[in-house]
Amino acid sequence: MSIFTLQSLAGGFLDEDLEHFNKYFDDWCIQFETYDDAIDIVQTLENQESIDIVEITPLSYPKYFFTSLKGTIYATRQIEDKIICVVEPYMGSSFKIAICNLKTKDVRITKTNYKNIPSIEGAFANFGE
Repeated sequence: MSIFTLQSLAGGFLDEDLEHFNKYFDDWCIQFETYDDAIDIVQTLENQESIDIVEITPLSYPKYFFTSLKGTIYATRQIEDKIICVVEPYMGSSFKIAICNLKTKDVRITKTNYKNIPSIEGAFANFGE
């Protein structure tokens, strides 16, 4: 499960009007089901040398695939049919582990609070359900 989008070399994703780059990938950004579809559009753009085609997957950009996942994501990994994320639900809050189910699109946040990244690293590295 992946999609392709157009990204500026300076950062940002091309929006649907093919003129502006959004800092974050969202529903307003242009997206394609295949690499070939993306390359067809890039070839029609004036500044094509400054645009990359990137593949977005649940591991590389889980917020797009799991819309109920809120906050800043610091790390992701896949275990079977789940994407496990280290999340800071809101700025300044304790870190949590989010379990995102690829089949159902459900997101579950663990109840355990972690004060900093080093304290969650062990739990994240050894996480298993």
